[in-house]
Amino acid sequence: MGWRIVVDYDLCESNAVCMAVAPTVFEVDDDDNLNVLQETPPDELRAKVEESVARCPKQAIAIVED
Repeated sequence: MGWRIVVDYDLCESNAVCMAVAPTVFEVDDDDNLNVLQETPPDELRAKVEESVARCPKQAIAIVED
């Protein structure tokens, strides 16, 4: 079973907390837009993504099990 990252861009404020936790997965560009660099990251990044989900101030990030 796989998993993927889903972002609610209506909630996201692009504050870059997720990028600080998992910079290989999330990036806030120069225009303050959040980009998910790896929508389906490898399992070894799962803990970092879960931390990003937990620390998101707006709870705009979720993990979806496929």
